[in-house]
Amino acid sequence: MNGQIPADRPSGMRWVMIGLAFLATVLNYVHRLAFNYLSADGALRHLIPDDVFGYLGSAFFIAYMISNVFSGYVIDRLGARLGYIICMLFWTTAGLLHAIARTPLQFGVCRFLLGIGEAGNWPAGVKVTGEWFPPRERSTASGIFNSGSALGAVIVPPLVAYMGTRYGWRSTFVILSVFGYLWVILFRLIYYTPAPMRNELRERMIPPMKLLRTRFVTSFLLGKVFLEPVWYFVTFWLGRYLVDVFHWDLKKIGFYAVLPFLIADAGNICGGYFTQYIIRRGTPIPRARKLAVVLSGLIMGLSLLAGPLVITSAVSALVLFGLAGFGYTSYTANCLALPADVVPKNAAASAWGLACIGNGLGGAIFQSASGVTLKSVSALHGYTAAYNILFIGFGISALIGVAIFLFGMGPIVRDEALHHYVSGDAPLVVAP
Repeated sequence: MNGQIPADRPSGMRWVMIGLAFLATVLNYVHRLAFNYLSADGALRHLIPDDVFGYLGSAFFIAYMISNVFSGYVIDRLGARLGYIICMLFWTTAGLLHAIARTPLQFGVCRFLLGIGEAGNWPAGVKVTGEWFPPRERSTASGIFNSGSALGAVIVPPLVAYMGTRYGWRSTFVILSVFGYLWVILFRLIYYTPAPMRNELRERMIPPMKLLRTRFVTSFLLGKVFLEPVWYFVTFWLGRYLVDVFHWDLKKIGFYAVLPFLIADAGNICGGYFTQYIIRRGTPIPRARKLAVVLSGLIMGLSLLAGPLVITSAVSALVLFGLAGFGYTSYTANCLALPADVVPKNAAASAWGLACIGNGLGGAIFQSASGVTLKSVSALHGYTAAYNILFIGFGISALIGVAIFLFGMGPIVRDEALHHYVSGDAPLVVAP
């Protein structure tokens, strides 16, 4: 294994490497969502009411936002191999600490630490994709590794329902952490940076604030403030929604709550393949990426806006959550490919991390707002009315995000000023 990739043909090892990123993303979501389901019913539900649950979600996303300020840049400096290992170790240990928490404040600290570590998964995955895949395949590769988020969400309900009822919630957190440490060993043994990329990765680094001032990163960040919270609504609140509106218990949730995430998982592959298909049919890559993002965002927004009108049963609710998730994962599969299309490869993780400040900011705001809304509206009008308000609010939010991507981002093309800067040909002058 010498790390050489023929100039005319990408290495077959790229599928092994993206498979490792896929597994990491599965574990990322397993650790992230286990608490949400364990606290939807049973002993933890009494300790964590709706408003506190919203605040704990905000603690996670505030940390997520802070981490994205530096995690992408650190991963660009350290490389995908070491950077990914550090992220996994950090968030796995944070997940383990949940087992010893006893008060809402202690859980808040655990959620904060988890957010610090988990934010690095996507800059690291973007780094892996940029190192191993040519531009025409990046949306498909991004869809593959990001499908780990939906698969993780599929695994969590039955896994947590079984482990939580059989072993208790504390032991569940301990067992889940073991899988993270095993991944670190596997990744350490297998992953390497392909030889043709090593010189590029040693090129001049772009300061994060310079990247943040570009139109691409700024609009990317702002769009994410409004689009990303839709997925967090689906993943964080689904368990509580089924308990509050349809009076399900944890066992029933564990059996049926996989449906929306199976639907969502298809979005990763369909979204990535759709873009690859229209590129092959002659659509320019920048136009294909933006078209896919806009269509995916419309699916997210319109499905949620329809929620109060079409939900008549738990099954119809699960399908609607699934459609919103499908739109989100299709959108993400294409967004993950954007940084490597625009910025130099040694800044791809930095650009993604900085844009994901929007994830944390939007997540923190909307999680707290959701918790307060549910507590206040449900007390007066019941949970169905309260959740209908959330469906409408998140649907409008998604459409705002689509408008930002469509009209604010501009052409998704190679930024020549940034590429000249990393090669040392010219000082960096950022266009307004």
